[in-house]
Amino acid sequence: MSKKCESFILGINELINLVQKLPKNGIIILKGNLASGKTTLVKEIAKFHGFNGVVNSPTFSIMQNYKCQNLEIFHYDIYQNGVKSLTQNGLFENFFEDGLHLVEWGDENLENYFQKFELNYCTIEIKNLKNKREYKVNYA
Repeated sequence: MSKKCESFILGINELINLVQKLPKNGIIILKGNLASGKTTLVKEIAKFHGFNGVVNSPTFSIMQNYKCQNLEIFHYDIYQNGVKSLTQNGLFENFFEDGLHLVEWGDENLENYFQKFELNYCTIEIKNLKNKREYKVNYA
């Protein structure tokens, strides 16, 4: 299986350049340190798809969903308990549903689950730079 990787160095007002190139459905794992911009990217993705409501990181609720005109966005934050929080709360089954699934704090364990169930996904690694951020997008 060949992988494709793209790298973007963008300021917050340039995120549309990345968002336009991302998958419109499926699973995207967002990786990065605390305050790296994972939730900010989710906000831009939701806005791009026509969602006008409030987007917050679902740290304690684990998942929120946003209904857009032609798409449902599932937004997960598994910082607290990793994959365990998804399986214990019966949320892992959501990944088999149509829509765009955005997972903050996804890790190797989550990737192993996706591979086990043959779920395609891409990852975005976010790194803070001085006034911008680097976004490394890895497609399976």
